[in-house]
Amino acid sequence: MDRKWLKKQAAKVREADFIDPALYRKYGVKRGLRNENGSGVLVGLTSIGSVHGYVMNEGERQAIPGELYYRGINVNDIVEADRREHRFGYEETAYLLLFGELPTARELIEWKNLIGDKRRLSDGFKESAILHNPPLDLMNALARAVLFAYAFDEGDPDELSIEKCLEQSVSLIGSIPTIAAYAYQAKNHYHNGASLLLRNPDPKKSTAENILMLTREDGRYTKLEAETLDLALILHAEHGGGNNSSFTTHVVTSSHSDIYSSVTASILSLKGGRHGGANLRVMRQMDEIKSSIDWHSKDEVVKYLGKIADKNAGDRTGLIYGLGHAVYTISDPRAGLLKEKAKALAKETGREAEMKLFELVEETGPDIIRKRHPHAEDVCANVDLYSGFVYDMLGIPRDLYTPLFAVARCVSWCAHRMEELVNAGPIIRPAYKPIFHPRSYVKLANRK
Repeated sequence: MDRKWLKKQAAKVREADFIDPALYRKYGVKRGLRNENGSGVLVGLTSIGSVHGYVMNEGERQAIPGELYYRGINVNDIVEADRREHRFGYEETAYLLLFGELPTARELIEWKNLIGDKRRLSDGFKESAILHNPPLDLMNALARAVLFAYAFDEGDPDELSIEKCLEQSVSLIGSIPTIAAYAYQAKNHYHNGASLLLRNPDPKKSTAENILMLTREDGRYTKLEAETLDLALILHAEHGGGNNSSFTTHVVTSSHSDIYSSVTASILSLKGGRHGGANLRVMRQMDEIKSSIDWHSKDEVVKYLGKIADKNAGDRTGLIYGLGHAVYTISDPRAGLLKEKAKALAKETGREAEMKLFELVEETGPDIIRKRHPHAEDVCANVDLYSGFVYDMLGIPRDLYTPLFAVARCVSWCAHRMEELVNAGPIIRPAYKPIFHPRSYVKLANRK
């Protein structure tokens, strides 16, 4: 397409679509569905998850240590139970999110067997949805495969009964780790010239174990590696109904579209750099620090973080990635839990010096931000500060970071879809105020 034409027409688009920022305040528009104090606009109710980072006291927002609840149970308690009992916990967490209660020992075995049976993909699906013309971006590959699953649904894929939705959800939860791993292998083969390695998943192994087995050339992993990935999956499984991708689930489901379209829309929402791609930005930021200064020196690191905050380094946005969150202020509970595992993994892999760099950013970064933004609230490390480093130590390729987020969050999207269907809400349709004035249609011959 002609570049001059594009540039000229793009200028028209910018002029036609520009809205004076003052009008948003004039009409009381809640941009981003946020109130002026940063709290979220209440648009729904949920019994699935809760993100707690502040309380409202006499109309004022007050920060508290962050808390994350799955069906009313603190995620810290879930993780601690798994650690105490020396078992993988993502499958139990998935059951809790879907059905609202913890499974009995027998129910957990049945549940693991059920989703384990869904891990293996049919040859026709693999060929058509994954191996044929694989895209470069794995989130697009994942979205395409999930959307393609509509054609392989046995029965009526558009049926809206809870029984049908549950059947579809089990299939997606069981198969999406395999889809993500095969999508990576397909890209690595067709675009990078590597051997095509499609190992069969093991229905008896956990989700974390299968991901490591399917993405590694030798299929081997340590217990600590599998436990660490399992923890990451648990911590990314749910984050309330208001996060962008889960809200997308509610929006699409409210239109009575099918589950494959709903999950696909949520995947593509998560793809955005403002949502699921943050840990990649953290890793790029750390790469720059390590290549630009003596990163073993605290003074040099602090000085360089200042340059990033002043928009003189990094991506020139002024953001120190891995710090700050829309809800959490004093602490992100996920970051603390993942940091603990990251330290153990760093010791096992000989990367303790790098771990100290990440801790240094967590220690000094908030003060650097507050000095430049005196009215800023408390700033804490978020889960993305450590998740990318953990994946790197696990040998997971960077283009799989966000797909793994989607693998973990898929169960939550299915749960939120069923919640929307059970409560039979109206189609979600917020209002947009038009700011143009009516004008007359101009005949073609009279236009200049």
